Amino acid sequence: MKNKTTMAKFSLKINGKTRKVEVDPTTPVLWVLRDHLDLVGTKYGCGIAQCGACTIHLNGTAIRSCMLPVSAVGNQEVTTIEGLSEAGEHPVQKAWLEHDVAQCGYCQAGQIMSAVSLLKNNPKPSDEEIENAMSGNICRCATYLRIKEAIKAAAK
Repeated sequence: MKNKTTMAKFSLKINGKTRKVEVDPTTPVLWVLRDHLDLVGTKYGCGIAQCGACTIHLNGTAIRSCMLPVSAVGNQEVTTIEGLSEAGEHPVQKAWLEHDVAQCGYCQAGQIMSAVSLLKNNPKPSDEEIENAMSGNICRCATYLRIKEAIKAAAK
């Protein structure tokens, strides 16, 4: 007997706009963003919420989108890297460029989204607070020192 997938309609608040999709309710938000809404700035890294590449904001809080089912979003506001700033003018994005953080760039959207969430909740973090907040974001190029410096610069 064939397994029948149940589809459902969702009206999601993403980057300040209402977007409608029809997907299986268990579909991770990451794949709804990438495959159904063409918002590909959020990256797939590990698929088990351990690397941080898929970090988005849910009501302003950093969360991993690879394990978050679309059915859990409800009326909450989703912000992706595309919705952070249309022209890349967010202070964290500007600091990333000024400190030449990105090498391969793959993890950067998740890193930036985590950094923005940190600074929203703690506008003047210590080095230790930055390291703790960013510890769940993995950078294969090991630009951690530049990431920390960019976050400190954005905090100013």
